Amino acid sequence: MTGAGWPDYGLLDSGHGRKLESYGPYRFIRPEPQALWRPRLERWASDGEFVPASDEDGGGRWSYANPVPREGWPLARSAVKFTAQCTPFRHLGFFPDMAPVWDWMGAQLAGRTDAQTMNLFGYTGVGTLSLSQYGPVTHVDASKKSVAQARENAALSGMAERPIRWIVDDAAKFAAREVRRGKRYDGIILDPPKFGRGPEGEVWRLEEHLAPLVGDCRRLLDADSRFLFLTVYAVRMSSLALAGLLDEVFAELPGKIEHGDLAVREVGDDGRLLPTAIFARWSR
Repeated sequence: MTGAGWPDYGLLDSGHGRKLESYGPYRFIRPEPQALWRPRLERWASDGEFVPASDEDGGGRWSYANPVPREGWPLARSAVKFTAQCTPFRHLGFFPDMAPVWDWMGAQLAGRTDAQTMNLFGYTGVGTLSLSQYGPVTHVDASKKSVAQARENAALSGMAERPIRWIVDDAAKFAAREVRRGKRYDGIILDPPKFGRGPEGEVWRLEEHLAPLVGDCRRLLDADSRFLFLTVYAVRMSSLALAGLLDEVFAELPGKIEHGDLAVREVGDDGRLLPTAIFARWSR
């Protein structure tokens, strides 16, 4: 699934383990291990660069060449508005490579205004707000700060009154409770981290906890549901493995399983594809 830039975002160049992107009026350099090729531009001019730490734990710091608003600045994609900000985790408060996923989910729900969907690990809510035009959304994230930012993005977009449930909770625990409550959804998106902690110190390890969570998500879907979309970042795992899991769990539901890479295309007619994540999805 390939994402292209839009007026407020673009992948300008990549290579030598880094990438150059535009976020509205600002340009940033960030590490990108999968950019094995040479950059096309001779020089990169940026407002800031994330300098990774010497260890492999994902740490590092931002170095700025020009003033950048620490409180963030507004961006938009279609009707959804949100705040971009340089975070300590090297990203900027949303994941632009998810744009084709948001579009694909919308295509599955086209014509609906009553679809019940859930966004697990919903982060700052850009995907949630994209889904909200099709009906009620349940947004779940363990970070109180991320959910607060998601609500601010909803207000910024003029969508604060839409039927969105904002839940601060451990995603796996919440999904299990929804199963016990007999809930159902028309679509579920889950974008889990490799490792994380819930609001009460719950430990999330992808390889250990993903399969039970997908099993619970399957119990929240039925033959009238439209999709489940799973993305995974920064792991030594193939999309074949994710597809195998979904193929087993969804064996009794009609539909199809697809899998592959998420990628962002560099700007320009001959822009290269930069892979960012793997995915698997079930759809009817």
